[in-house]
Amino acid sequence: MKTITVEGQLRSEYGKKATRQLRSEGKVPGVIYGGAEIISFSAPAVAFKPLVYTAQFQVAEVQLNGKSYKCVIKDLQFDKVTDELSHVDLMELVEDKPVIVTIPLKMVGQSVGVKAGGKLVVKMKSVKVKALPKDLKENIEVNIENLELNGNIRVEDIVAPGLDIQNSARIPVASVVMTRQLRQEEAADAKKK
Repeated sequence: MKTITVEGQLRSEYGKKATRQLRSEGKVPGVIYGGAEIISFSAPAVAFKPLVYTAQFQVAEVQLNGKSYKCVIKDLQFDKVTDELSHVDLMELVEDKPVIVTIPLKMVGQSVGVKAGGKLVVKMKSVKVKALPKDLKENIEVNIENLELNGNIRVEDIVAPGLDIQNSARIPVASVVMTRQLRQEEAADAKKK
């Protein structure tokens, strides 16, 4: 799993004035929850870019005053006008404490329905899971080889050992739909008979 290193400083001053000062220096205030204590810190906005602007699931290693914390993103806040990152909430990964995170899905294989002329429609790109930090993965692979024309793969069909999927079991993840061309060909065949 990919780890992004973020170097920052512990915050000593709080309030609007101190926060405004940090943002004017190009820094983003943040908080780390979930560990033994709640830690307030700040780090340069550019350090968060590879962590925030990606579809991949990544772990952040935040280094503050010689200490290192392994974390995942819990919440992000953006400025309403400039759309710049204005605050980061991180959840510290503690070995024996389960966390709830969103992990992307990766479709693998060539669907039987697509080979027959159908079109693959991906309805979910990620799922919410509850797991121990040691079980977290970069993505969850979903095998679509047996997906037939007009068939669905649902959340309940995803195989992910060690991960407890929090989404509703009946939600479709991917399906193969009939294309207009295939429908027209079937209609033409039916008229000939």
